[in-house]
Amino acid sequence: MSRVTARRRMRRISPAGEVQRPDTLAVEEPLEIRIGGQSLAITMRTPGNDVDLVHGFLLSEDMIGVAEEIMAARYCAGTDVEGRQTYNVLDLTLRNPGPVSTRNFLTTGACGLCGKTALDEVRTRTRYPIAEGGLLVDTRVLTGMPDTLRTRQSLFEATGGLHAAGLFTADGTALAVREDIGRHNAVDKVIGWALRENRVPVRDLVLIVSGRASFELVQKAVMAGIPMLGAVSAPSSLAVDLAAEAGLTLVGFLRGDTMNVYTHPDRLGTEPNPTSLLA
Repeated sequence: MSRVTARRRMRRISPAGEVQRPDTLAVEEPLEIRIGGQSLAITMRTPGNDVDLVHGFLLSEDMIGVAEEIMAARYCAGTDVEGRQTYNVLDLTLRNPGPVSTRNFLTTGACGLCGKTALDEVRTRTRYPIAEGGLLVDTRVLTGMPDTLRTRQSLFEATGGLHAAGLFTADGTALAVREDIGRHNAVDKVIGWALRENRVPVRDLVLIVSGRASFELVQKAVMAGIPMLGAVSAPSSLAVDLAAEAGLTLVGFLRGDTMNVYTHPDRLGTEPNPTSLLA
């Protein structure tokens, strides 16, 4: 497989002076997704978990609903200047392929959808509406999830240049963590994992992301039926609007022991602290 890190020389400048040395960087390479030999999309990603990525991507775009709809996923031949296989083209065989060339993707920034159109599109297309109730998460458990996510970010530790997404149980157990140069790819990778593990719709898990919560990430969570999304940074206004509309609990600025709850706080609670009861 392709390398996920690369070494490049750089000059480090600090008050102590200058030094030249190699630096470890996250690899960024294009992945072309093809359906039956026809190009569907190209995304810039960090190599690794590509099959999870395309499963999550196609679910987000409502092209599949279960993993079995992808009958085969094969890398096409391709080499770099050094003659190594690049693994940058993945050709899929779908059980029921639809038209490829005319699709518009919600996940592309240039799709031209206005806010209301985007909200209507997701609401009418999702196969897995988010159910009320079910998931309940202690706020103290939720605040620990970003730290757990951070400990699982081995590539970020080496490069400082990757986003992460993770799926957690209500008790704080991380079931799947994925890293990528693109935050949307990291989310596609964990959703693709859930799809391949037959856990979609994801009624009982929390999605945690290492950066901000954009409309695009909320959209992907909604399409997978995920009831709660927690982000270390801020949400966008349209992300909050979609979360409110879809019934998703959206939490931002999830740092330390604080958080901002923007929508559907009913899935959050705080169990009594036994120590405080004894005091």
